[in-house]
Amino acid sequence: MTPITISEIEGFLVGHQEDQKLKTGCTAILGSVNLVASAYTPGFAPGSREMDLLKPESLVQSINGLLLSGGSSFGLAAATGVVKFLLEKNIGFPVGELVVPIVPGAVIFDYPANQSQGRLPDAAMGYAAAAKASQEPVLSGPYGAGYSAASGKIGDLSLSSPSGLGSYGLAAQNGLKVAVLAVVNPLGSVINPKNGQIISGFRRPNGQLASRGEILAALNTAKAPDSQPETGHTVLVAVGTNAKIDKLGAYRLARMAGCGIARAIYPAHLMFDGDTVFALSSNLGPSVELSYLGALAADLVSEAIVRSVPKY
Repeated sequence: MTPITISEIEGFLVGHQEDQKLKTGCTAILGSVNLVASAYTPGFAPGSREMDLLKPESLVQSINGLLLSGGSSFGLAAATGVVKFLLEKNIGFPVGELVVPIVPGAVIFDYPANQSQGRLPDAAMGYAAAAKASQEPVLSGPYGAGYSAASGKIGDLSLSSPSGLGSYGLAAQNGLKVAVLAVVNPLGSVINPKNGQIISGFRRPNGQLASRGEILAALNTAKAPDSQPETGHTVLVAVGTNAKIDKLGAYRLARMAGCGIARAIYPAHLMFDGDTVFALSSNLGPSVELSYLGALAADLVSEAIVRSVPKY
């Protein structure tokens, strides 16, 4: 198999926009074709929009774009800019003589590094990210929605570690392409599932990475989450493929792919994590067995999370 990123799958475009002064950003994933899509939310504290449309039983079968953003609930405003960009291109769900761009979205809580205090990301930033969307390979690091992401956000945020946006995928000889874009901002620490090594996350006061036992102890002794409004966590995952699947298949793919989060984040899916997995397909490639697709996607999710760690 050949390594790729999600923008190298036919039908997918990716763009980022950041504010380097206020330290936040957003990422727009657009479809040059309608993208069959669904989502699964294993986290208990998601910040999102248009998620009901992604349920398999809902009317709309495809989307036109996806927003991933910093800024917590304020950052959802960036989706308005993506909608505006698509509307100018006359792209959307037809309603009579109108088109309505379908753009779900989800956010991470990137404070306190995000110094905008609710001003960014906004619609202008979302529009700029959409306008930059292209088929250029997606870089891993402090880009777009991952600009101020960190891992190991247990209590004292000075003991967390930088993470960011990670991207990885594979193209097979039969034409199948699967790739993942992950925005990594978890309470837990990042683990390389290939060897079990903790590579980023919660640190001891001397700067060394804490062990699993120390992470659990910190969770047990930390203040109750509702008394720590300055903390926030979440891993956002977008799985893109060209495999032929329907909306129910996309939902099942999202659920299977989500296993990759728990392999690469310890611990995962906690009470203030908003972990959300989107699965999108351009349906321009081959038909494949869904269990195979889900198992492969889960591995790619883990790898994308590992690649979010700077210099790893």
